[in-house]
Amino acid sequence: MHPLFHPLFTQFITYFNAHEDYFECHEVLEEYWKEIAPSDKTHPLTALILLATGMYHWRRDNFIGAQKSLKKALERIQANASNAFYDGIHLTQVVDDLHESIELVQQKKSFRAFKILIISPELIEAVDKQPSLVPLVGDNLIHKHMLRDRSEVLKAREEKRRNRH
Repeated sequence: MHPLFHPLFTQFITYFNAHEDYFECHEVLEEYWKEIAPSDKTHPLTALILLATGMYHWRRDNFIGAQKSLKKALERIQANASNAFYDGIHLTQVVDDLHESIELVQQKKSFRAFKILIISPELIEAVDKQPSLVPLVGDNLIHKHMLRDRSEVLKAREEKRRNRH
């Protein structure tokens, strides 16, 4: 299977393009990255994780975090431009959109979403087959990291801490 057809990648595209849910973009792509290259911080997927992170920060008016993440995303995309993970997307358009976004962030302009243009008919079909997701709106989308249930994460962290001692 081509890496772009992995269910977590198609979920990422759905969250990014259809829902602008950049928090979930980060979550699903980080899961995929940890599956295939957990210690490789320069892996092409990390560029897309940083892209989602930058968009999340920008929408929350965290211009410093947005600029840092978007610039790193751009650098990693350019360093890995010929990688198979970018085969089905219009990378030139993503790079152009990133340049424009970085410029707007530097000027502290209001958030402006963009779509990752898909050029592979097969990838379009795979994304279209994604089950319907209920989009979040308002504060639930913008401040998702603060409003989510973290009880499982905290429980796992506490258990890991106990096992170390």
